[in-house]
Amino acid sequence: MAFATDSQDDEVISEINMTPLVDVMLVLLIIFMITMPVLTQTVLVELPQASAEPTTTTPDSIAISVLRDGSVQWNSEVVTAGQLQHKLAHIAQLPQQPPLQLMADKAVEYQHVLNVMALAQQLGITKLGFVTEPIH
Repeated sequence: MAFATDSQDDEVISEINMTPLVDVMLVLLIIFMITMPVLTQTVLVELPQASAEPTTTTPDSIAISVLRDGSVQWNSEVVTAGQLQHKLAHIAQLPQQPPLQLMADKAVEYQHVLNVMALAQQLGITKLGFVTEPIH
């Protein structure tokens, strides 16, 4: 802040006013003093211990593809809605269900994918995963 002097000169005082800088630094210091204890608090959680049991071998997965036009493929073989229901019912009755990998074209209407998912859920399929492409 420039102060007026007794002289009549119209000289500009070119000194940096430090008061606003100090005010900002004090505010930042107070913010850090308040937030640091909050960030360092931890919640003690007792996690369960896992046993090292051997994993069972799973059968090969089944690929279900929903194409752009809404048609469904079962391992690269086009199937009708009735055939899909029959195959999913057979899979649901197995004691160890193979995992189903659901692939959908990104231009397909979501209703076609939802129909396949709902049918699998109604029949008791427990292992259904979605296949996507990684972002490069």
